[in-house]
Amino acid sequence: MTIETIVGAIPELAERFAQHLEGAYGEARAEGRPLTIAIPGGSVAQAFFPRLVKLPLDWRHVLVFFVDERAGASESPDSNARLARALWLDRVPIPVGNVHRMHGEAKDLDGAAARYERDLIDVLGEPPRLDVVLLGMGEDGHVASLFPGKPALDETKRYVVPVPDAPKPPPGRLSLTLLAIAQSRALVLAAFGATKASAVRQALDVTASPLPAARALRSGPRPMVLLDPEAASR
Repeated sequence: MTIETIVGAIPELAERFAQHLEGAYGEARAEGRPLTIAIPGGSVAQAFFPRLVKLPLDWRHVLVFFVDERAGASESPDSNARLARALWLDRVPIPVGNVHRMHGEAKDLDGAAARYERDLIDVLGEPPRLDVVLLGMGEDGHVASLFPGKPALDETKRYVVPVPDAPKPPPGRLSLTLLAIAQSRALVLAAFGATKASAVRQALDVTASPLPAARALRSGPRPMVLLDPEAASR
């Protein structure tokens, strides 16, 4: 498997991702369907989403999903959906119904995961196939809310799972699984900073690495990795 790896300053990486998304939009529209994308929160959202505001897309034909969400109120500072709205979605004319957020505020996270999985299937079919899945990566190599050594990482039947035991707060999460990520037409993983360098090296250079990032890259078609110089330093 060939992984396209691009190293550059963060604004250059944001530009490259915007171009990638615009290309995926063109492919989807040529086939008569909307562009579908699953997005993260965190530093990748902060770096990339403001650039997406400037894309010349007809936002009526863009459907947005999330790779994960933290348990808590939808207006919490920790909410990935809130961050996406502030940096991108509230700044473009995308219909409200085109944004499919995970309900991290639900008391029953297992039920919320099942409902989100049903939403994915109802909109995208079975198996649900997203055009682009954008992932950030943690210092431990986690992606979405799939952490090393946790049961959610080895889920083989469900596309969305509750994560009750995340090792960083808040412990309660909802997450796409590797099974869902593997269905995507294109996978983009981005990582910034020297603290990510060790996990980046293992994910890219160790063939059978058990890290979630490595497993996601092995499972997804057309993988692209976007790194700043610090994350690429090892």
